[in-house]
Amino acid sequence: MLAELEFSANDLAQVRFAVSPMWQVVTSFRLLSPHASASPVHGPWIQQIRPRVAAAGLDRGWLAELIPPTGFFPYFLNPASAGPTPTLAAELAAVQEAPVDRVRKDLDHLEYHQVRLGPRLRSLHQDPHTHLARLTQEIEKYWELALAPYWARIRAVLDTDIFHRARQVAEHGAGHVLNDLHSAVRWDGSALHLNRRSKPLSRTTSGPGLLLVPSAFTGPRLITRVAPPEPPQLAYPARGIGSLWTSSPAPDTDALAAVLGRSRTRLLAELGTPASTTQLAHRTGLSPAGVSQYLTALRNAGLVTAHRAGRSVLYARTTAAETLLKASAPPDARSRPGSGPPRA
Repeated sequence: MLAELEFSANDLAQVRFAVSPMWQVVTSFRLLSPHASASPVHGPWIQQIRPRVAAAGLDRGWLAELIPPTGFFPYFLNPASAGPTPTLAAELAAVQEAPVDRVRKDLDHLEYHQVRLGPRLRSLHQDPHTHLARLTQEIEKYWELALAPYWARIRAVLDTDIFHRARQVAEHGAGHVLNDLHSAVRWDGSALHLNRRSKPLSRTTSGPGLLLVPSAFTGPRLITRVAPPEPPQLAYPARGIGSLWTSSPAPDTDALAAVLGRSRTRLLAELGTPASTTQLAHRTGLSPAGVSQYLTALRNAGLVTAHRAGRSVLYARTTAAETLLKASAPPDARSRPGSGPPRA
């Protein structure tokens, strides 16, 4: 089926991009279902995260009931952001404040397309405000387990995609960007045509403008969200996803060590994937106390972040650290492939 979304000059002027943490939550959680299609690109991440999610009981919680392996998932999980880089906290606040009618309509739609709602979702249908708070607490837990340790890496891919498309706008115009967005999208100068959308799409059933959301976890699909009066959203696969789980280049240890110190530099190099203090001590031969001290210094300098994953705390490099390491890598090592995140 072909859906057509017309654009006025005002609609075209309101086309914008946003990096949405909640879109990454929803689309990544879907990949963890044992019934989801295999994802070779995200295989290393899935192998590491699926046991964590199961151990925390999240595979039997709110998200598991709200996000089926395929098909519709509730629109209230992905509110339209007011700015280009909303925080998870801001988006969770919007989820908690979702209108009661919106929540109930989405749950009715979910039941129509999937299966009869269970006790948990029936309680959400009856009393959204009370149970949305519990849902957002579970989302925060999932974020810390599955996405926060890798957010710098994911965010870099999403930001690079937007930078590329912003340059396309500057050089060729918005129409060129829309035509280059996805194979299922075609721009004809006055309307956007979407192939393989099951329902019609028009300005009478959507809000003004268009919100374009790059995602690391959608797979090859384009996902639409239409919930007026908000602008329609298109979540599309970001460029560069294939390199998301490749290892970072080996740094020039001597050059960085002259600035950071050899032990701190070694720890940054080891944090190509998130790791705990114990894991880092085992890999580097440093004492756990020494690793903890160096990580504190790196964290204070904005080069690493800490995220709780069950009983462990995982440390991850920040975007600033990634930039520093790439700048110091030998030219022939900057595109070296790797095997992705190690098992925790």
